[in-house]
This record gives sequence, structure tokens and C-alpha cells, in this order.
Amino acid sequence: MNSLDWAVLIGYFAVMITIGIWSHKRVDNVSDFFTAGGKMPWWLSGISHHMSGYSAVMFTGYAGIAYTYGVTSFVTWSFPIALGIAIGSKLFAPRINRLRSRLHVASPLEYLKNRYDLKTQQALAWSGMLLKIVDVGAKWAAIATLLSVFTGVSLNQGILITGVVTAIYCTIGGLWADALTELGQFVIQFLAGVTMFVVVVIEIGDHGGFFGVWDQPELQGHEKPLVGPYGTIFLLAFLFIKLFEYNGGMLNQAQRYMATPNAREAERSARLSAALWLVWPLVLFFPMWMSPLLVESQKADGSDSYALMTEQLLPHGLLGLVIVGFFSHTMAMCSSDANAIAAVFTRDVAPVLSAKARLWGERSGLIAARVTTVVFLGLSMAVATQVNSPTFKDIITVVIKWVAGLMGPIAIPMMLGLLRPFRRSGPTAALTSWAAGLLAFWLVNYPIHWAVDGGVPLEYQVSIPLAVSLILYVLIGYAKPEDTPERMAVIERINTDGDDDSAAAAVPAPVEEVPGTARTPVKD
Repeated sequence: MNSLDWAVLIGYFAVMITIGIWSHKRVDNVSDFFTAGGKMPWWLSGISHHMSGYSAVMFTGYAGIAYTYGVTSFVTWSFPIALGIAIGSKLFAPRINRLRSRLHVASPLEYLKNRYDLKTQQALAWSGMLLKIVDVGAKWAAIATLLSVFTGVSLNQGILITGVVTAIYCTIGGLWADALTELGQFVIQFLAGVTMFVVVVIEIGDHGGFFGVWDQPELQGHEKPLVGPYGTIFLLAFLFIKLFEYNGGMLNQAQRYMATPNAREAERSARLSAALWLVWPLVLFFPMWMSPLLVESQKADGSDSYALMTEQLLPHGLLGLVIVGFFSHTMAMCSSDANAIAAVFTRDVAPVLSAKARLWGERSGLIAARVTTVVFLGLSMAVATQVNSPTFKDIITVVIKWVAGLMGPIAIPMMLGLLRPFRRSGPTAALTSWAAGLLAFWLVNYPIHWAVDGGVPLEYQVSIPLAVSLILYVLIGYAKPEDTPERMAVIERINTDGDDDSAAAAVPAPVEEVPGTARTPVKD
């Protein structure tokens, strides 16, 4: 990088902070901070949903998969996400929107107190927060890895730089700042991605051109859709996992649906995000597929291949633009995750831990939300410094194995609890499926993995925990139905449109956070 590249990067950081400051004027209360007051247009929600779904891990971990195996990086990653979101646009997006518009909640997990009980909500809230700290830590490590390639700064310095800038704008402006910066980041990534695509297409002209290049020895087998550890079982497992994860199971995506004015707009938002996931990653992945022809990775997993290629092929200025594109994805995901976890803590966890939290008014609740956001980012940055340690191993291991494997047990009760066919599944089914899924993750990835010659294949490591949770959630629901009138009322409100309460039973008052108390917000 030279002074021109640095100017582009610093300018980008300045614009992000400026957007955060401008968004501050639109945030008057907790609802504005966490769900944009339900006033976000569908197209902005859709772009935000898309941008908050992937990060610099794509340019490190998945770049390594593309470098080693080729097109399977698209077939087994972004394609399942696109299909999962398309299915969820009908199945989940409208119902999640009604959590805000009909139940008037600000956190995706807030409705669980009435759908199940307080214990279930707290179990999902705490495990979801802990998983997100690890997940976001991997994202910080990914962008810091790229920054170190280009600038020579240490991993910890890179984590600190990106984390501080993200903390400033998302803490000040809440979800509005997240969405508006993600819109700007999408434009930047579009310019950077198209630039890299065109440059690589020109470079491969000497290797047979766009179609003939696949015959090159360096790309042998790269055209195969399923190869190596990424086979049919992995594809099916990943599709099922992403159906839950990208439609709200990881919380930040659910907020985008909640932020739209109504259920129909949430559905349109999801369809736009699905279309972007189907088309745009092809533009980003193509240079990665061609990277074995153009560079030689210095890392065994190929995770530095894309960074080396951009450094080699792009002139200064454009190099800075592509680096900004790396930052845009990571900061989009991390800021949205921070906002989602702040919502879960301030709305779901804090009122149980503290009597004062149950009395938070608009001003004190907003302050608590901002403080929680900063704390979460700080914890995830601390975890990021340990991503390459023996505990977590490499970045892609954290993202695929830990996040995909642990997300299912958390998402199953949350997501399926929205649907009428699973109305019989109550707190017993939810808690048992959650606990058994977490236990299955530990058994498959550690004792069993160590005992099996060659280890447990990756597709089983990520799919078995979710399968265990799903089966138990359904079976226990039928063996021990807990579909009380109060729980049915919640389900009916989520599954019907309109403001006329005759369309559905009335929702009972929120259950008490702790025995003998109730949340009574005050003005301050």
C-alpha cells in the first residue's frame, strides 16, 4: 500500500463514522436503536440483510477453499444461503416482522418468554450471545489477517483498528447506522468486485480465456461442484443449517425483517437478499477460482491467495478500493451482530439479572443498549486474538465448525416456535432439544472425533447437532404436548396479518421476568 491506498482506506473509515453521527438523529428510543422503529424500506433492509451475512472470511477462509477446490466454494456456501433465504421469505420473514408489529418486541428472542417460558428464553439468550462472541471474533481475525498482508500491521493492531471504528458508528446510530453504512459498503464492494473481476478476466486471456481456462493443469478438478470434504451430505446439511441461520437464527438477520413496516415488506426484503446471494458471489468468487493460475499461496490452506492476487494485479488506488471492500463486509456483519446481541442483553437478560433494568425508561434503556454494544465488541475483539490458538484453530474452522455446528440447537426452538405445525412443542421440547444438541456437538467434535480413525467428517460435525435438536424438538412435542391457550395465542398473532384482534386471540401480558416482579419502564 502507498499513500493513495491509505487515503482511500482512511476516507472510508471517516465516511462510516460520519454516517453513524448522522444516524444518531434518527434514534430516540430503544425501538429505533434495535429495529429502526419499523420504518426501514424493504430495499434497504434487503441490502442490509445481504451485507450483514458475510465478511472478510469470504476473502480468507472461503478464498482458500476456492483456491484449493474451485467452484464448490459457491455451490456449498452462497447457493445454499440464497435458496435458504428464498424459502424463508415465505416461511419466516413475515412472522419475524410480526414479532415487532404485533407483539411489540425489540429483540428476536423477547417473544420466547410467552411462547415457551423464562428458562427457555434465558438458555437461548445466553448461549446465543456466547456463540456470537466467538463468531464475531473470527470475523475480526479475518480482516486483521488481510490487513497484515497489505500493511504489515500486527494481528492485534488490525483487530483494534477495525473494532474501534465499527464501535463508534454502530454505537452512535444503532440499526439505522448499520443499514446505511451497509448500503454504502455495498456500493463500494460492487465497484471493488467488478474491478477485480475485469482485471482477472483480462489476465486469463493468455490461459485460454473465460471458457478455455478450465483446461489448465492448475485448475484440474476446479470445475466440479462437489469435491473433497464438501460433498452431497455437506451440501444438504449446509442448506438446512443456512435455512435457519440466515432467516433469523443468528439474530442479526431477524432484525432486518423486524425493521420493515409490515410482513409484506419483510418478504420483499428477503427475496432481494436471496437474489443478491445467488448472483453477486459469482462475481466475487471467479477471481478466487482463477487464483492458482496467478499466484502461489504462502499458506497451506490458501487463505492468503486473494490478498496476494489483489496486491499483484491492482494499481494503487484500486488496491485501496478492494481493501476497503474487505473491510465493508466484515464491519457490516460485526456491527449488525453487536446490535442484535445488545438487543438480547438489554431486553431479555438484564431485566432478569437486575431489578433496576426492569425500570429502564427510554433514555436509560438507550444508554444501556449503547454500553452493551461496546462491551460486546470488546469481548469479541479479545476472542479474535485467540482465533489461531490451539483452542479455536484457524478462521474457517471457527466459522464452519463452531458457528454452523452450534447454531442449530439455538435456532431450532426460536425459528420453529413461530410455526403452527410445531405448536405442541413447548418448553420441555425446546430446552431438551437445545441441551441435547449442544451435547451432540461436543461429543461429535471431541471424544468421538478423537476416537475415530481419521476423525469425524466435517459434514457430520456440523449436521448432527442440528439433526439431534430437530428430531427431539418434534418428538417431544408430540409425546408431551404443551400447547396451552396462552402459547397458542402468541402463535396465532404471529401467523395472522392485520390490526384486527378478531383475527387472532389476544396475546397475554408478558410473563414476569423473575417471580414476583414485572418490567415497568419509566420515563426519564
